[in-house]
Amino acid sequence: MSGVGSLMLLDTASLYYRAFFGVPETVRAPDGTPVNAIRGLLDMISRLVRARHPAQLVACLDADWRPAFRVAAVPSYKAHRLAADGTSEETPPALAPQVPLIEEILQVAGLAVAGAPGYEADDVMGTLAARSDGPVDVVTGDRDLFQLVDDARQVRVIYTARGLSKLDVVDEAWVTAKYGIPGRSYASYAVLRGDPSDGLPGVPGVGEKTAAALVRTFGSIEAMLAAIEAGHGGFPMNSRPKLAAARDYLGVAPAVTRVATDAPVPDVDGALPLTPAAPDRLAALDERWDLGSSLRRALSALTGQS
Repeated sequence: MSGVGSLMLLDTASLYYRAFFGVPETVRAPDGTPVNAIRGLLDMISRLVRARHPAQLVACLDADWRPAFRVAAVPSYKAHRLAADGTSEETPPALAPQVPLIEEILQVAGLAVAGAPGYEADDVMGTLAARSDGPVDVVTGDRDLFQLVDDARQVRVIYTARGLSKLDVVDEAWVTAKYGIPGRSYASYAVLRGDPSDGLPGVPGVGEKTAAALVRTFGSIEAMLAAIEAGHGGFPMNSRPKLAAARDYLGVAPAVTRVATDAPVPDVDGALPLTPAAPDRLAALDERWDLGSSLRRALSALTGQS
């Protein structure tokens, strides 16, 4: 994806989950259906666009929340989030009906949305960032995406974990200051440390300090495995036997944690809409779900009206 000006990529699910838990469920449509995630997400989009003025904006979606290639590598990947049907993701009951509405509202408002069969939104963002020849801001509350940070290519993460009033702009220096590793090395660090929220076990006995020391010493998981195979020393903090015992995990986990940069994402025009794509349908959705000032603010921000 190319174009003049900055490209903003939204980790849509990360943002609507944050909206769902941040806006009271008492925000409801006339029929009593909660619309807190919808209205909260629209408010987030308007604030982000007004604060950062992107030239292009794409809402990235999970076409597959638990891709087969990641489960094949590490079967525990997101297994704890499976719903009772064994395939879909467990979602709070009040959020589930809002998710398809969010996608439709964004589309009829004229916002570009993107997904790729068999891939997560992370991979969509990684692919669109790789295609871009201009600055990219990846908006997410998921630190997995710190691996996309690249100062030379002007790719940054706008990290929402502390809320929209305290956004962290993550570049390579931020990653180094936070984790004590080179700014482009987050993916290897994440493999070692693990991530319980994604069902990734990490290497038993290797915490954050040891993981950081290993990344500083070797640079990559592949280099650590090569050093073990070659019988080399130099492993910090007595970590060699721990890594040797986790060799099978280390051989497959990078394929799980590494964000794809070549997913089959269709070309998408992220230009901000001058007008809604389907104004009549949007008006009907607004009336049905009482989107009110949240929708008006988002449309005003997207179309550049005051």
